[in-house]
Amino acid sequence: MPKITYITSDGAETVVEAPVGSTVMENAIKNMVPGIEAECGGACACATCHVYVDPSWAEKTGSPEPMEEDMLDFAYDVQPTSRLSCQIKVSDALDGLVVRVPERQA
Repeated sequence: MPKITYITSDGAETVVEAPVGSTVMENAIKNMVPGIEAECGGACACATCHVYVDPSWAEKTGSPEPMEEDMLDFAYDVQPTSRLSCQIKVSDALDGLVVRVPERQA
C-alpha cells in the first residue's frame, strides 16, 4: 500500500499506509492526524481538510479542479501547492507522498 506522510505545523510526522482509491483526507481522519477536520466529510464543500502538498509531489497530485479552487478561497494561508486533501485520490504513483497541515483550518 502507498505510504503518506502528514507533517503538522509543529513538525510532528504521521506516516500511514493508504489504500489505493481512498483519499488523503480519509486516511488522515482514519489515523487521527491532528489538524485535518474534514467538516463536510469529503464533499468538497468546505476547506477544513486543507493541506500543502510538498513541492516535489505537486505535479503527481495534479492541480485543483474549479470547484476545489473555489473552496480554497476559504482556506487559511493558501500557498501555491495548497490542495483539499479530500480531492487527492491515493494511487500507487503517490507512494511516499508528503503533505503538510496548516497551522489552522478555515
